[in-house]
Amino acid sequence: MKPPYEITSEILKYIASISEKIGEISARYLIKSDPILRKQNQIKTIHSSLSIEGNTLTEEQITAILENKRVIGPQKDIVEVLNALEIYKNIRKLKASNEKDFLKAHKCLLKNLIQNPGEYRKQGVGIVKGTKVEHIAPPFENVPFLMKDLFEYLKDKSELTLIKSCVFHYELEFIHPFIDGNGRMGRLWQTLLLMETYPIFEYLSFETLIAQNQDAYYNALALSDKLGKSTKFIEYMLSVIDRSLQETIANSGKKLTVENRIALFLEQDVFEFTRKDYLSYFKEISSATASRDLKNAVENNLIIKIGDKKTTIYQKYK
Repeated sequence: MKPPYEITSEILKYIASISEKIGEISARYLIKSDPILRKQNQIKTIHSSLSIEGNTLTEEQITAILENKRVIGPQKDIVEVLNALEIYKNIRKLKASNEKDFLKAHKCLLKNLIQNPGEYRKQGVGIVKGTKVEHIAPPFENVPFLMKDLFEYLKDKSELTLIKSCVFHYELEFIHPFIDGNGRMGRLWQTLLLMETYPIFEYLSFETLIAQNQDAYYNALALSDKLGKSTKFIEYMLSVIDRSLQETIANSGKKLTVENRIALFLEQDVFEFTRKDYLSYFKEISSATASRDLKNAVENNLIIKIGDKKTTIYQKYK
């Protein structure tokens, strides 16, 4: 059964705007994966998504954990970050339409935090805000087949990914299949769904915009609950994605540093290369800049130089 929603003029407006921005970013960057940007985005995403759930660690503390440095903070918060770092590190290995991968991801995200992570709940749950019950989730007996239907919906190739990702996010929060971790799983899976069609979403952190105004996020969920369809949540999430892309375009004028260029090139699946290979990858730089970059990399023990002048080749350290 297809989840209920309507296509409004607002939704069409955002889809057009998002598609235009994705095209601009793709043309401008050719979606060259910048490892520095990926790391920064990963930290922002984890910080924002976990802070929505009450995690108190800062971006600086999450960076320290990523770099295997000692951090002082609540043990639960540190475990949440370690789990999230693990899942985002392996996000490309997950398939969005695979329910087993979905359960595997939850098991990783909630490891050492709840009993039986990676399993659907076996009890009734509700969401309480203050003294008011905001949402009563469907009975636990219904969860397995509701989730099965939702994953069947993901296989519908006639549905736009932008809409499908928002619908899945909303329906997941409505079903509330787990005792804990539903919010972070909804945001993670929407990112994964978007990434599979538009790789640029690996370098965006729309969670940051959600965290900046959590009331708008919860209000969109609540309004969709009240109306019995996800239309308002789709409008909200598309507006967040659109703003996130706009911020990326606004920051696109920043040039890659020498360190960024070297790190980016060394991510490629190549062991031995020449200056010509390096120039082929960064067509916008001069021969002199390429020579300086490679000299810098040799001096910093990132690569090995073999030969001289025209016979020079470079190798990665094994």
